[in-house]
Amino acid sequence: MAHRSAKQAEAPTPIDPARAWAPFVPDSRRPWNLAMVGHLYRRAAFGGSWEELQRGLSAGPQRAVEELLRPEADVGAYQRTFDGYEASAAASGSAPALRAWWLRRMIETPHPLQERMTIFWHGHFAADVGGIEDGGLMLRHLRLLRRHALGSFRSLLYEIARDPALLLGLGAEANRKARPDPSFARPLLEVFTLGAGGFEEEDVREAARAFTGDFVRNGRFRHIPREHDGGEKRVLGRRGAFGGEDVLRLVLDQPATARTLVRRLYRWLISEVEEPEDSLIEPLASSLAKDWDVQRLVGTMLRSSLFFSRRAWRRRIKCPLELAVGAIRTLEGMVSTTRLSRDLAALGRDLLRPPTVWGWRGGRSWISAAAMAGRHNLARALLAGIEPYGDELDPARLAAAHGRADLRAGGLFLVELLLQSDLQPAVAESLREVARAAGSEPATALRRLAHAIVTLPEYQLA
Repeated sequence: MAHRSAKQAEAPTPIDPARAWAPFVPDSRRPWNLAMVGHLYRRAAFGGSWEELQRGLSAGPQRAVEELLRPEADVGAYQRTFDGYEASAAASGSAPALRAWWLRRMIETPHPLQERMTIFWHGHFAADVGGIEDGGLMLRHLRLLRRHALGSFRSLLYEIARDPALLLGLGAEANRKARPDPSFARPLLEVFTLGAGGFEEEDVREAARAFTGDFVRNGRFRHIPREHDGGEKRVLGRRGAFGGEDVLRLVLDQPATARTLVRRLYRWLISEVEEPEDSLIEPLASSLAKDWDVQRLVGTMLRSSLFFSRRAWRRRIKCPLELAVGAIRTLEGMVSTTRLSRDLAALGRDLLRPPTVWGWRGGRSWISAAAMAGRHNLARALLAGIEPYGDELDPARLAAAHGRADLRAGGLFLVELLLQSDLQPAVAESLREVARAAGSEPATALRRLAHAIVTLPEYQLA
C-alpha cells in the first residue's frame, strides 16, 4: 500500500454536504449535553448565563436554535429603550459614547444573535465611521446594520450603497462625472460581494462610472443627475447605460456573491481553521441566491450536524470583544463600558473603526505574545474586584445565588458555567491547584479561579 504524503495525511476528510447541513440529531455518540449547549451559545450569543444554558439543555438543539433566532422575550421594547440611549449619545457627536452604549447593548440584549450578526456586518462592510464628527450618521449606520442583521442581504446592500456614513468612511462622498471615483466600486466588488478574483479592473472603472452622481452633502445621500455619466458601460460582461442600482443587481446575479457570503459566515459561525470545500458551500450558496434570506442561512448553519461536530468544535479564536462581553454576560454583571471600549481598542478591537476595508484579520492575529498579555490583563482587571472595573463581576456572589455558596461547589459551578466541564484531566487538576492555593475564603478564591479559567487556552477558543 502506498504511503500518503504528510499533506494528504493532514487534509480533512471531505464530508457529504447533505449530511453536513442536515439538522443535528443527538445520539449516544453525540448526546445533547451542557458542552453542546455551551458551544451553541459561544458562537451565537457571546456565551450563556447559567439560566440560558439550562434552558437550552432542556429545549434540545432545534428549539434552542429557534429561541436564538426568534427570542420569545419582548425584544422590541428593549430595542426601543436602547435606541433612545444611543440617540442621546449620538446627539453629543461622541463616538466613544456610542461605542459604550453599543457594548452595553451587547451585554444586556435579549437577542444576542442579532448583535453578533450586527458585528459580523460591521466587519463585512468595513469603513472607519468612528472618525465622522456627525454622531447621527454613525448611529444611522449602526441601526442599518442591526435592522438587516438577520434580514435580506439584497435590501442591506441596496441601503448600504446609499449610506452616508459608509461612503464618508470609504472616502467615496463625491463621485463626479468628470473624474469617476472607485472608492466605493472597488470594495463593493472585491470585499462586499464577488471577492478577490471575481472581477477585472475594467469592471471597477465601469462600475465607478455607474455610481457617478452619488454624493454626500450635509450628512445626507444625494444623487445629482447632472453629475451622472449616462453613457454605455461594460460591467461583468454585460453592456448598458448602467446606474448604481443596475450594478448592484448585476453583482447579486453573480454566483460568486452568494459563495463569498456563505464562506464568510462559515468562518464566523463554524470554523476559521479550514477552508471549506466548494461542494460543501454550494448548496447553501444556491439557496441564499434565491431570496438572500440571511436568517434562513444562519439557521441552517446553527442547526446543522456539521455545526455540532468536531470539525466546528473550538475552531474559532475569540476576539477581545467576544472574550470580554462573553465573560460579563456569563457572570451576569455589568461594568463601565466606556472604560471597556478603551481597553478593547487598545487590544485592536476599536468599534466603529475597522483597521482596513477588509475589517479585522481575526484568527491567530488575536493571540500574539503581546496580545495574550493584554487579554490576560483585561481579564484580571474585570475580575479583580477593584478599580477600574470595581466588584460588579463577583463569581462567589453568582455561585451563591445558584446555591453553590461553599468553595468546592462554587468552583465546580464556575467550571460548568464557563467551560461546561469540557476539560482535559491535566487542565482540571491545574484549576484545582489554583483553588487550593487561593485559600479558604470563597470570594477571593473564586475570583482567582475565574481568572484562571478565562485565561485558559480552552476559553480563548469559541
